[in-house]
Amino acid sequence: MKNFIEIKKTLASNWFKFLQEKIVEEFELLEKKYKKKKFTKREWSKDNKKEGGGISYLLEGGGLFDKVGVNRSTVSGIFKKEFRSKILGAERDGKYWASGISVVAHMKNPKIPAVHFNTRFIVTSKEWFGGGMDATPTFHDEKEKKNIHKKLKDVCLKNKKNYQKYKKWCDNYFYLPHRNEPRGLGGIFFDYETKDWDQNFKFVQDLGITFIDITKEMILNKIKSKWNTVDKEKQLYKRGRYVEFNLLYDRGTKFGLNSGGNTESILMSLPPQAKWK
Repeated sequence: MKNFIEIKKTLASNWFKFLQEKIVEEFELLEKKYKKKKFTKREWSKDNKKEGGGISYLLEGGGLFDKVGVNRSTVSGIFKKEFRSKILGAERDGKYWASGISVVAHMKNPKIPAVHFNTRFIVTSKEWFGGGMDATPTFHDEKEKKNIHKKLKDVCLKNKKNYQKYKKWCDNYFYLPHRNEPRGLGGIFFDYETKDWDQNFKFVQDLGITFIDITKEMILNKIKSKWNTVDKEKQLYKRGRYVEFNLLYDRGTKFGLNSGGNTESILMSLPPQAKWK
């Protein structure tokens, strides 16, 4: 049984490695058309190197991307006692192993939504997949919204997943209660997928490829859209909401900080600029 879990860990972490490299490659090809900026690569490890680390790719100040981070990590350890009750299967001894990928892209053109994607495989005394994808536009575009949701619905149906459940979960999760407003147009969000490992792993893989497809299509449809300083100002205020959510409510941020993750990589999701009134 132990060897079987180790095989699962290897398969999952190898997939996240492949997907990270694929996303970096695809995003650099898109950026190349405008400013030829490239990602910078940074490797990090936990204080106890036996507990793993990660690789972060960051591209800033591009012609297409204001800032985009593509992070991957594989870490293990023991959760702090006060955090154990918040993690499935960690209540007894706090031991964990986790591998995953996280992507956040903030666009230069305010007409193109910011995008967020992550998937992860976590092992405590339980084991499960989690993740999702969502988009945060500054300007409402109903056609774009329907297209994103259609593609996410298709990948869920293809893998016999409950799209409506995941959509509702996303709507409830990416919500700012202190503002009484959603963060963006939604998407899908899921966690604690413990049954049928093979099916869940396939879904996580298909979702990663779907994220690339959705993002590329969204960018190519909007990249020539004209914008001005008023539009940019509006985008910066919208980014303020993004910052509020990530620092106040985001599970990934809390998990990363409580599992000894790299602070710079965890906070890479924050936009390069934001404003508040």
